Amino acid sequence: MSSQLRAVTLTHVRYHKGDQLGHFLAWISLVPVFISLGGFVSHFIFRRELQGIFFALGLLISQIISDSIKLAVQEARPETCILLEMCDSHGWPSSHSQYMFFFATYFTLLTYNKLGIILRRQMWVACFVVWPLAVLTMYSRVYLGYHTVGQVFAGASLGVFLGFVWFWVVNARIKVFLAIEESSLGRWFYIKDTSHIPNLLEFEYANARAARRHPSYKRSE
Repeated sequence: MSSQLRAVTLTHVRYHKGDQLGHFLAWISLVPVFISLGGFVSHFIFRRELQGIFFALGLLISQIISDSIKLAVQEARPETCILLEMCDSHGWPSSHSQYMFFFATYFTLLTYNKLGIILRRQMWVACFVVWPLAVLTMYSRVYLGYHTVGQVFAGASLGVFLGFVWFWVVNARIKVFLAIEESSLGRWFYIKDTSHIPNLLEFEYANARAARRHPSYKRSE
């Protein structure tokens, strides 16, 4: 009895052999994976900032919303996707576009309001790195044949909307950061909120140097 085989598509992006632009855009299309696994996972392991944790939670919730809309609308992907053998899921809205534009929107609002995890005043990062990556990711999904123009614009619009809403919910309506920080779970995992510190890099640098000279912080041999 034969069974139909399916591939894990997390990092399975195809492009035409010899197409250098397609090769570049295939890597761009994987930026959401790099952000999720390399960015937020390592952030939780090494920093455990509440702002970053809620940022990641918002991306997860927006992904669930996007997938739910796909199941409800059930709009097919373009015919070019058939050649890629990657048409198992529906196409509207584009999850890649939704993810990147949510990320860009939330990141920009964090930086503009000086609430960023580390970079509070580096708006150039949003303007010249984050937003171009979001636009390139959206373009890559059309160029590589995975989505139509309408599907990527729908995903981008949904991402911007959800990014604004989640930022407002987290930073204007939810007042639980202090409670989480002081909870037994927060203290156990060293979860903290540093959004009240104007320059976190300078603060950590100064305190690390001061701790080196303090006898209570000497490493035991």
